[in-house]
Amino acid sequence: MATVKVKLFANLREIAGESMIMLSGNNIEEVLFSLTDQYPALKEIVFERSGDELNLRGYINVFLNGDNIIHMENLATEVNDGDEVGVFPPVSGG
Repeated sequence: MATVKVKLFANLREIAGESMIMLSGNNIEEVLFSLTDQYPALKEIVFERSGDELNLRGYINVFLNGDNIIHMENLATEVNDGDEVGVFPPVSGG
């Protein structure tokens, strides 16, 4: 199991009260489940239920070392020790 740095942005950071935390997992899905286990209030923001499955919400962007996981293996993307995962909710401004 790898230990990765997870950076949270915008309202995710506010809800967790942390901008960066260290979490473990073998892939992005396990890391995000670890995140929502530690901060249950984030679960409904990050995941949506589809039948019996939890899926990443369409508006949540997850980056592994600067690359969007949708261009990789999505939630099955493997992580390694020292990787950096960024979790971005939708952000607007002007």
